[in-house]
Amino acid sequence: MCMNKLPLAKRTQILAMLCEGSSMRSISRVADVSINTVSKLLVEAGEACLAIHDETVRNVKASRIQCDEIWSFCYAKEKAAPTAKAAPEGAGDVWTWTALDAETKMIVSYFVGDRSGQSAIAIMDDLRSRLTNRVQLTTDSYRAYLEAVEGAFGDDVDYAQLVKLYGPTNANPGRYSPPECVGTKKRRVTGSPDIGHVSTSYVERQNLTMRMSMRRFTRLTNAFSKKLDNHIHALALYFAFYNFCRIHKTLKVTPAMAAGITDKLWSLEDIVSKMDALAPAPKPRGPYKKRSSI
Repeated sequence: MCMNKLPLAKRTQILAMLCEGSSMRSISRVADVSINTVSKLLVEAGEACLAIHDETVRNVKASRIQCDEIWSFCYAKEKAAPTAKAAPEGAGDVWTWTALDAETKMIVSYFVGDRSGQSAIAIMDDLRSRLTNRVQLTTDSYRAYLEAVEGAFGDDVDYAQLVKLYGPTNANPGRYSPPECVGTKKRRVTGSPDIGHVSTSYVERQNLTMRMSMRRFTRLTNAFSKKLDNHIHALALYFAFYNFCRIHKTLKVTPAMAAGITDKLWSLEDIVSKMDALAPAPKPRGPYKKRSSI
């Protein structure tokens, strides 16, 4: 089945299942299309959603921004990637950096990369370009944020870090069992942040929503991303759906509506429309030549 001839209802069905955390192979079975069709649709939807975010989430007026990063991996974990058989480019740990408006719950900026200082600089530079006013910014105590925030904002920000204090390591640690967090400390870095609002709770809750909403973020399964491009496209689709199409239960509107970015509730059909707008024009067909009979 040719993807560009899929009915609108079928395409929105596939996108809805991708947004709700279904695996690509289960979608191909339920929607009765090939896995290549689902993969191609994800790529086109991801490119459209990257464009939607870049064009639409601009001139944002926010007061409090929370930032964090969430781990996943592509093809193989970082330690195994160098010896993995036929590992593609981008194999290893993948970190998604997010910046969330604490009041409207909108994802203002995101970046997919490693956990280096360069990735921290990329997310902060992008965040700064989307804001129109001075904000209060909170991150965790990861050192890469210090240089990145200073480079992007200078003194034009009220910046604080939430430092988590951990107790002794568990004597019988289980898998994925970090030390217990026994407290936090709020540290002012730049400007005059309101200490009462120094928090990363909302953005950390958003991390949980990401893990619950995207199959490829599920731990201890074989659902992890096999290609970095597909990972990025899945994230782009998720963020567009979250910002524009999904009504926040507390706000009763979408985050983009709460932020004043749009005045309407978007649907997946709007994303399909953007996909069609970005699709290359069909190539003109050559003149028909009648085959001579012998």
